[in-house]
Amino acid sequence: MTTIAARLRESFPVAVPGLVIVPAAPDLWRVARPGGAVLGHVERRGDGDGDGVRFAARRYVPGGRPPVQLGEFWSAEAAIELFR
Repeated sequence: MTTIAARLRESFPVAVPGLVIVPAAPDLWRVARPGGAVLGHVERRGDGDGDGVRFAARRYVPGGRPPVQLGEFWSAEAAIELFR
C-alpha cells in the first residue's frame, strides 16, 4: 500500500515588520499589507540538492494584469525585502 504524505503549509522563514505573510500553499506565501492589500507571492523552489533552494518573488499589478516576476534569490530575506 502506498501512502502519500501531505505537504504542510509552513510559516515564512522570517518575520518582517509592516508585512503580513501567510501560507497560501506548500512552498508558497502570500504577502500583504496589514490592512489586507495583497502585494504578491514568494515561492520556495528547489529541494536543497544540486542548485539548492531559491525564493522567487512575484508582485501583483492592479487591473487584472499578470504578476511581475521580480527574480529569484538565495534567501527568504532577500526575496521579501522587495515588498517593503
